[in-house]
Amino acid sequence: MDVTLFKSYRDRVVANCGKVILGKDEIIERVLTCFLCSGHILLEDVPGTGKTMLLRSFAKSVGGDFRRVQFTPDLLPSDLTGINFYNMKTQEFEFRPGPLFAQVILADEINRATPRTQASLLEAMEERQVSIDGTTYPMSEPFMVMATENPLESYGTFPLPEAQVDRFFMRLSLGYMTRAEELQVISRRPAASIVTELEPVVTDEETAQLKEMLPGIHVSDEVADYILDIIEATRKDDRIANGVSTRGGIALYQASQAYAALHGRDYVIPEDVRDLAPCILAHRVGSSTTSRKESEAYIHELLKTVKVPLENV
Repeated sequence: MDVTLFKSYRDRVVANCGKVILGKDEIIERVLTCFLCSGHILLEDVPGTGKTMLLRSFAKSVGGDFRRVQFTPDLLPSDLTGINFYNMKTQEFEFRPGPLFAQVILADEINRATPRTQASLLEAMEERQVSIDGTTYPMSEPFMVMATENPLESYGTFPLPEAQVDRFFMRLSLGYMTRAEELQVISRRPAASIVTELEPVVTDEETAQLKEMLPGIHVSDEVADYILDIIEATRKDDRIANGVSTRGGIALYQASQAYAALHGRDYVIPEDVRDLAPCILAHRVGSSTTSRKESEAYIHELLKTVKVPLENV
């Protein structure tokens, strides 16, 4: 297996997005890992940190069709999925697809929409199809949703239930820039104008090829057992009501494969698992009242108690 294809792919996407989002190469790499694993991202951060610019630049880099949807309490499921409308000229009903029929979607402030609308989005994420008036329509491929939440405001919001949060592959946070990076950003031309000039640096064919190659990344028995040890540790801990689901274990396994490949290896090492565990597992053990920092701190503490395999992997 030629893993240099993964590294070249990563370098091009990270460098292209880095023209817009400064100092966040690690986050861009996490988004790319999620993208290759056909997962979705929950991005929790304060307003104005570059969430929209991150996804717009990423969509441009991978050549994907981008749509942004501002979630509000009056947003209806049909506003996302589309509707059948009556065409007076043809005297027939025609399907008008909604913004979900894009490849990269930003669901801005998902917790401001009603549970019914949230459920329609999450159904499309999980099933990769929507059913309208008895007809099933498949989603575009590749297909990735990045939903954002504002942790500062809870008035007028509808928090996602734990079972629905579990459907997100990763939870990430951009955070603030360093002083030097922020000085560079505020003194340059607007990020929106930089994004419009970006060109795709990878093709759909490359993406599909790498996705097919991912299952071939070797995970030794020792590393697989290490992943399960972490998952089981969350289930045996009395401090939390429910441990990580099997879906969470699968996500950590697949993400570790993609992460290893993007770093030029055809095998997974324990460090890959440790690096990814907080962003993949933290939102699966916290409740709606648990902050992102608290749940991530818990996972970091838990990792210290799980024995790391020292065998040759």
